Amino acid sequence: MMLQGKRILLIIGGGIAAYKVLELVRRLRERGASVRAVMTKSAHQFVTPLAVGALTESRVFTDLFDLTDENEIGHIRLSREADLLVVAPATADLIAKMAHGLCDDLASNCLLATDKPVLVAPAMNPRMWGHPATRRNVATLAADGIRFVGPNVGAMAERGETGAGRLAEPMEILAAIEGHFAATAPRPLAGRRAVVTSGPTHEPIDPVRYIANRSSGKQGHAVAAALAALGAEVTLVSGPVSLVDPAGVRVVRVETAREMLQATLAALPADIAVMAAAVADWRVADAADTKLKKDGSGAPPPLGLALNPDILATVGHHAALRPALVVGFAAETGAVEIYAREKLARKGADLIVANDVSPASGVFGGDANTVHLVTAEGTETWPTLPKAEVGTRLAAWIAARLASATDLAEDLAADPAGDPA
Repeated sequence: MMLQGKRILLIIGGGIAAYKVLELVRRLRERGASVRAVMTKSAHQFVTPLAVGALTESRVFTDLFDLTDENEIGHIRLSREADLLVVAPATADLIAKMAHGLCDDLASNCLLATDKPVLVAPAMNPRMWGHPATRRNVATLAADGIRFVGPNVGAMAERGETGAGRLAEPMEILAAIEGHFAATAPRPLAGRRAVVTSGPTHEPIDPVRYIANRSSGKQGHAVAAALAALGAEVTLVSGPVSLVDPAGVRVVRVETAREMLQATLAALPADIAVMAAAVADWRVADAADTKLKKDGSGAPPPLGLALNPDILATVGHHAALRPALVVGFAAETGAVEIYAREKLARKGADLIVANDVSPASGVFGGDANTVHLVTAEGTETWPTLPKAEVGTRLAAWIAARLASATDLAEDLAADPAGDPA
């Protein structure tokens, strides 16, 4: 897991968007990071130290002149024992203090005293964000090497106000944090290309209705992010989802199975293909151009179904463009491993990641997954894990598999006869 053991110092500024950092803390902790929090005095007006402390499972620091804090930790150690400082929400006032080196409270002291990277997530009124003073301050910090995520454009807390100034969503900030650590992590897939499919497909019945699968895309997106973190050049072919694009990944958005197949083939050649999308097996053969209406008889309109293309089988058996490693997913509601093994051979895959998606499992739309890795050599079952961790482990498995294949090819090239001498 990319954030496992990473130490984050979260500096919470005083803005209405401060409530979003509670979700950010939860996501960071979920991924194995430890979080310490520093709150400005004005941040107390929007979230409580009790709430922040409950989620960080650590003491929340607030007072520069607290003798206990200074004796036990101190603002110098607090700022330097972290791997990354994250400022969210970063108000105009806090950004101005950072740009001018002011340090009249614990938060600004930590920021001035640190020798670690800093990531800033601004949040303020659009006019404040666009003010020349703020623009100068942001430019100064950027020149100093401070990284920014956001702000986003949208409606503000003030009635009738809209524009650039919304705090980036927690998952966007999380992606930026993961992107920071990915830049310095080992990159065993550097130079490799990968194509990943994710999410459902929507097969139109008419301009209003469609056939779909119950996929959120969380697992496929997590796999794409993890492959990119290991250095792969990733193309993510995504059906309709409500997820933030993974950092460092090229995303191609599609609606239907046929569009997904076309986009997948266009992304080849590649070294790795991970077909994680829940593709609708059937489509309406002749989708209506206008909305189908009830005719008063009570009978539903006849819908003739046609078989959709099998994307995994097409890629797995492709004579010219088959990747070196093809991974498929098998979402089943029973006999999971049996169906997965049958699919392994029939689809031409090297690995099938099988899981139980029956309603009781909570996999579709949920944040956790229990998977079985089925290969020609056998089956490996992983414990129930967050989908992000499944993605991380699967990317590591793929990297190791490709490395083994490369080593074997090099050995055979050096000694075609296989002579151990």
